[in-house]
Amino acid sequence: MCTVVLRWSGGAPPQILALRDELTSREFDDPGRWWPEYADVIGGRDRSARGTWCATRLSTGVTALVLNRPQKRVADDGAPSRGVLPLLAVCHETDWPSHVRMLGMASFTLVLAMPDRLTVWTFDGAQLQATDRPPGTHMITSGGAEDGKADRYQNALERGAFPDDWRTLVERSTPEDDPAALVVQHEKDGVTFATVFAQLVEARPGQLALQYSRSPWTSGQWQDLRLG
Repeated sequence: MCTVVLRWSGGAPPQILALRDELTSREFDDPGRWWPEYADVIGGRDRSARGTWCATRLSTGVTALVLNRPQKRVADDGAPSRGVLPLLAVCHETDWPSHVRMLGMASFTLVLAMPDRLTVWTFDGAQLQATDRPPGTHMITSGGAEDGKADRYQNALERGAFPDDWRTLVERSTPEDDPAALVVQHEKDGVTFATVFAQLVEARPGQLALQYSRSPWTSGQWQDLRLG
């Protein structure tokens, strides 16, 4: 995951746009119930590490998302995959750090969106820091040049209605070789790194409304999943 936009007002269901940027050769599954040990968790599944970039727990309406960070790009041998973190976070909420051994993990940002709280953890490969975010519309990226996305899109996202205006903003984007673009595509040495998935999430206890697309810049390519 490389970009998360989250509108939170305290007590209302958090509204989320999540854009996943990844190697186009890395296979994944659309959102579903992929983990028997987490029976009421819905999310897309990465086929390589078997984890996820975004998970929602249907019974509580809690959503967690993980973004890569640049400080430690490669995990040590034997360290857990970052893809396990959203699963742990939606099940254990703010206590998730006590359920994983972070030593050797690659750096990350973890976003935990609950009806009454929005918390963001950042791990640089050594230290974990948590910050509670106030009500509002927040854009969270992987850092570096990607932070320039806020200058381009923050105002439109703050003014826009969820989900229609947010989806239209993505649909009107063209994949660019620019890390500050909303939808990206970069080719180097025969491989392509691009926006491969987008999803719009609104969840409350017992209900989930999810729209998603593998080519979100193309109008009409979105699918709906509603549960509860």
